[in-house]
Amino acid sequence: MGFFDKIKAGLAKTREALSGTLGSVFSGFSEIDDDFYDELEESLILADLGVETSVKATEQLRKRIREQHLKTTEEAKNALKEILVEMLNVGSTELDLSTTPSVILVIGVNGVGKTTTIGKIATRLTREGKNVLLVAGDTFRAAAADQLEIWAERSGAAIVRQQEGADPASVVFNGIQSAKAKGSDVIIIDTAGRLHNKTNLMNELNKISRIVERELPGAAREVLMVLDGTTGQNGLIQAKQFKEFAGVTCLALTKLDGTAKGGIVIAVADALQLPVKFIGVGEKADDLMPFEAKDFVDALL
Repeated sequence: MGFFDKIKAGLAKTREALSGTLGSVFSGFSEIDDDFYDELEESLILADLGVETSVKATEQLRKRIREQHLKTTEEAKNALKEILVEMLNVGSTELDLSTTPSVILVIGVNGVGKTTTIGKIATRLTREGKNVLLVAGDTFRAAAADQLEIWAERSGAAIVRQQEGADPASVVFNGIQSAKAKGSDVIIIDTAGRLHNKTNLMNELNKISRIVERELPGAAREVLMVLDGTTGQNGLIQAKQFKEFAGVTCLALTKLDGTAKGGIVIAVADALQLPVKFIGVGEKADDLMPFEAKDFVDALL
């Protein structure tokens, strides 16, 4: 199955929901009038683009239709696609791995698929010939390090871990020393599933960041936030708080195959002005896919 087909299959639930609502907007109106725009805005909100992004997209479409003298709803649909792609293009979709080693700090609340996402990224990078080291910085959740170890074995990555309850900053420090000794290309750090109301966990994340800065000054670093696509607008609230506390640089959205609310990808990218690097559309390692804005929008609409 090709890249586009896989995304299309993974987004089937969202597409079905959208084709029921947006489809009737584009096919149910013979002319583009105020009722058309009202219906369109409502359909975008239902797809979980959120009120702000839906209003913005509708207003931009209204302006484009006026300026380009578009007449048909098919032309309007193509213009909307262009607008949504522009909303998603807010930065490079490639991970910054420009130094040796580079660091990917992976954060997000419990249950979003953080450890699995790390395993899938590690698999992708080792296949590209990179020497990857996983750091089991989630010492809080029972069996988190065991789960990461399974992914290390599957992907061919090395792993540094300590016992449950160990100081995460200490694990990260040891991981960085190991990466230096081994000549690792990429260090991927797992972290505890931080709930946004737990200040101590946020402080811990800052402590980890300081260690990375001190031990690897000048290293390329991504702070990748993993969001569960099925949580819709709640995911956006989480992401806003994490961006403020943790300096998030990019996003991965998981479980998009299990939701009709895939529009959250557009809402998050637009509201936070952060690039989406990966989307998860299934259980297999290959189902975590590098994000392509145009393919995503084409698969949705």
